[in-house]
Amino acid sequence: MFGVQFRAGLQAAMRPHGADSVASPRARYRRLALLASGRRHGPVTRLITPWSVGELTTPFVFLAYAEAAPHAQPVFGVQPHSSIAALTVVLSGEVSFEDATGGHGEVSSGGVGWMKAAHAVWRSRGSASGEPLRMFQLWIALLPSQEGSPAASESIAVQEVEEDGSVRVILGQFGRARSRIRSAPADITCLHVRLTDGQRWRYSAPDGHNVTWLAVDRGGLHLQKGERVYWEQIALFGDSPGVIEAQADGETSFVLASAKRDARPLALGNGSIHTRPAALTQDEAESLLIARRLRAHGRR
Repeated sequence: MFGVQFRAGLQAAMRPHGADSVASPRARYRRLALLASGRRHGPVTRLITPWSVGELTTPFVFLAYAEAAPHAQPVFGVQPHSSIAALTVVLSGEVSFEDATGGHGEVSSGGVGWMKAAHAVWRSRGSASGEPLRMFQLWIALLPSQEGSPAASESIAVQEVEEDGSVRVILGQFGRARSRIRSAPADITCLHVRLTDGQRWRYSAPDGHNVTWLAVDRGGLHLQKGERVYWEQIALFGDSPGVIEAQADGETSFVLASAKRDARPLALGNGSIHTRPAALTQDEAESLLIARRLRAHGRR
């Protein structure tokens, strides 16, 4: 967890400071509140966790970037979460999943996977081009009205992901493009942006979205106040309204997400995250049973 002084200083930096409206020609830039390096665990770099910046980014409670060779061991093992949705953005290669309901599928390069309130294991697969796997996985706390809903999964092929210029819309909408994921929360935005060297890009979060972050997959970004963001870093912006402006340093790929902050406390278990404390013990027991069943069938 954050130290008391660090948390207090960061939250002070994130308070609104009377910025002009985004629609105004004098609109201010949105300040960078935190730039932090992720922690690598094998092929996975954890950028947001509930034990670090996750307490400031809810409903986004976990973000990881992974690179793995084809046919590697599971990139993510059994993941227990009853009131959490998992969004998987595959940038290259292919990944397969198997969930607790017996559902299984594959997400190929450029595609998106969405899994709601389910236990699952994800593995890298070989692709026709022999590309290694590169992917982001994001966990999102579901709204109270969606808690306890049945497990469900969707996969969106690359040709179904709508685009507006250099932006691919994963959740929400941007310009004329909208997400194709049917069961996703309505008021959350997640974009995959690709820029050429030197290209500039601006983002104004929808009204009420006071949580905004970005993470770079390739290249780098120069922000409006001289800050730079590169691979394996998480950039979190302040609460105040305003415009985020970035310029690409080389061929650059990154994800950006925004939403209204969710103040509900999280129940944290041994590798599990829940928004309902009563579900924690039950789901960890179910996770153990699933792991045993997978191992009995020769899978890990």
